[in-house]
Amino acid sequence: MTNTVKNPIGQTIDLGGDLRIRRIGYGAMRLTGGPGPAPSSPAEAPVWWAPTDRDGAIALLRRAVELGVELIDTADAYALGANEELIAEALHPYPENVVIATKVGVLRPSPAEWVPHGHPAYLRQQTELSLRRLRTERIDLMHLHRIDPEVPLADQIGALRQLQDEGKIRHIGLSEVSAEQLRQAIEIAPIAGVQNMYNLATRQHEEVVDLTAEHGIAFVPFFPIAMGEHAAADGPVAAVAGELGATPAQTALAWLLHRSPTVVPIPGTTSIGHLGQNLAALDISLSADQFARLSALAHEGQEA
Repeated sequence: MTNTVKNPIGQTIDLGGDLRIRRIGYGAMRLTGGPGPAPSSPAEAPVWWAPTDRDGAIALLRRAVELGVELIDTADAYALGANEELIAEALHPYPENVVIATKVGVLRPSPAEWVPHGHPAYLRQQTELSLRRLRTERIDLMHLHRIDPEVPLADQIGALRQLQDEGKIRHIGLSEVSAEQLRQAIEIAPIAGVQNMYNLATRQHEEVVDLTAEHGIAFVPFFPIAMGEHAAADGPVAAVAGELGATPAQTALAWLLHRSPTVVPIPGTTSIGHLGQNLAALDISLSADQFARLSALAHEGQEA
């Protein structure tokens, strides 16, 4: 007999213990472009140029906030800082309920290169540039974009902790880290957020999801709707979506929200119509059976 008991979710989380935000944000990386033809997937985008339709991008960011998005995610490496400038142009002065998260710690020598660089002086310099581009005196959440294997982790986290002590960043986050790296970082400074690639088909960070929940740390999955073959019209996600009267994308987001109470997806889109659809996933309640069926997909399509 199918279990039809519904599993409601909490719609907000206290980021870092003091910033209450809704549990679906917006990933602004999609508001970038690059040379050559359009990529076949967002993961292949060069993230190199500012958007050609700047007015449209500004309108989308403003509409996101109007619809209730409270976490906007960017990085100094997105379009070489132009993405941060775009957010400031659209949203500054920032509404009190809007949290801006950015990242430092990656060099971009060319559209195809993402090179970790965690020298403390560089992290501090890039934070100062992010502060200027975002037109703010303090960044709400600053992620270390990637851990640099050539620099001691304590030095990299220590640079962000120094900036925190100086009042230039409010909370420290990490991106694309293992559970062991997160445990090490927690010993160095309080960690408020972890941003890893994670979705129904990409599930190598299960331990990190559980560890962040254990410590009350926000887990912010990027590319949250990248479902691969599971997204097919006759696939298992579509089947559950049909039962819910939802879209496959909404169903994928709903699964993430049910996966852990500290998960905060940041789907990116260039469509104002999709913004509202994404936020509506907060109101979707999965049954225990539906959640289990979706969770089982991990064994069929994990990516390395």
